[in-house]
Amino acid sequence: MKHISPSWPLRFGPGCAAVLTAALLAASPVAAAHATPAAGSGAPSRAEIYRALALDQEPADYVILVDTSGSMAKDGRYNTVRSTLRRFLDGLTAKDHVALFTFDSQPEGRYIGAAGDTGKIVSKLPSKPEAAGDTDIGAALNAALTELDRDDAASVASVVLLTDGRHHPPRGSRYPKSEGPSWDALRKRAQVIAGHTDLAGYALPLGSGATGARLVGNVVRNTSVLRPQSIQDLGSYLARAGEGARARKAGLLLAEDSGKGVSATWQGGATDVTDGRATAKLVLRSTTRHLPLTVSGLRASLTGPSLDVGGLPDEVTLEPGASRTFEVRLRGRLTASALPYRRTEHRDATLHLRGRVGSSWERPLAPDVELDVPGAMRVGQKAVPLRATVGSAVLLPALVTAVLLLGLVAWLWWRRINRPLLHGELLLAAAFGEEQPDRVGLDGRRVALRPSSVGGRGRVQGRLRSTEQGPRIDLRIRYTPDGSTARESRATCRPGGSVVVGGVSFTHLPEPAPAPAEGLPR
Repeated sequence: MKHISPSWPLRFGPGCAAVLTAALLAASPVAAAHATPAAGSGAPSRAEIYRALALDQEPADYVILVDTSGSMAKDGRYNTVRSTLRRFLDGLTAKDHVALFTFDSQPEGRYIGAAGDTGKIVSKLPSKPEAAGDTDIGAALNAALTELDRDDAASVASVVLLTDGRHHPPRGSRYPKSEGPSWDALRKRAQVIAGHTDLAGYALPLGSGATGARLVGNVVRNTSVLRPQSIQDLGSYLARAGEGARARKAGLLLAEDSGKGVSATWQGGATDVTDGRATAKLVLRSTTRHLPLTVSGLRASLTGPSLDVGGLPDEVTLEPGASRTFEVRLRGRLTASALPYRRTEHRDATLHLRGRVGSSWERPLAPDVELDVPGAMRVGQKAVPLRATVGSAVLLPALVTAVLLLGLVAWLWWRRINRPLLHGELLLAAAFGEEQPDRVGLDGRRVALRPSSVGGRGRVQGRLRSTEQGPRIDLRIRYTPDGSTARESRATCRPGGSVVVGGVSFTHLPEPAPAPAEGLPR
């Protein structure tokens, strides 16, 4: 329970109503809501915030308990309360619900219905207090809770109690004292109502001995005891109840935005940074429903690989649920790996965003409404795809050419060893026959054998071998007497030597023998 205490006793006079009227015009819920901040502050006024939230369309319950015991006639207190209530009611909207009760020995409902017709509501008040009436504050609070417990109650409710005395119930009251089981029951009922309604109490003691006002705080936990320094302050203090309800309306609406802030998304596919410069799009989106947001000190960067990101404004304002797309400039390159051949590299960089998220509504609504706005932005897509063409354009063709050349050299070396050029002649004859041998000239790297005298088939090729006398070429002979692979035999014939393969003698002549003279035996 909050207390606002005076620095001197209340003083009442017969001319207070006129003074209160002027005070209330400056401090009524309407006037307070339209107050503007200091010039150059850049923040909207509460009135502008309330209009943006359409608070006049959000209902609130007001239960007003006016003391009409005999003491209220002293010094024109009751008349002052009536005139002050008129200005207070003028600040409510047609969506608000008003329950006006007077209480002395017992409470009496004077008006229960919609706000908007102040004259009609005030006219229901009695013209003067009940001279012989007592002050049963417990019964008055019981009537208030009964009204707030109806099925169509609003989500914001205020109980406003105006009294100049202490709790002095009549005989037979259910609340004979200011504490006890009956008050415990009231407190439990208020707790149940506060479980589904934003319930607040406002107690306005109209005199130094008005100790009964503070009993509201014994029932309604969230109660402010407003102690005006004089009756002239009553209008401004009563206006706090109206302004407090409006602030609580705003708080309930803005509670939907609790924990919501700004999300960031990198738009598009992989960004090509081959040239070291590129452009991309970054989207900032407000996730709130009612609250405008501002991002100040906005900065972005990419790491792993590291690239500079520019083009973002220092400050961005986002309306509720709105988004803004920014074209950002990227500077930096993707480093090539150990193999610098020409290729397309794909990397995922990590997006980092810096900046403070806040709202221009925070200061005007403080301290009545505390906004839960995450100070940092939520990055929806931290992995930013990048691509770039890296490496040398001539390296891969050069490597392929070198490999081909090495292969060619290796093949030439192998051919020189395993397929040397053949020279001379090869004589083929039956190993045990007297026939004239077949002469086969050796030319090229491989020679097919198809001797006519001994038949069969085969082939001969060379093999280069190093010796102490220098390199020489051995002859590798394959031969089959009947042409089948099953009877094929192999043998190696040294230069100028002989070898028998498959029953056929093979003799190598390094140089062709001269042709015999005419008529001479061979």
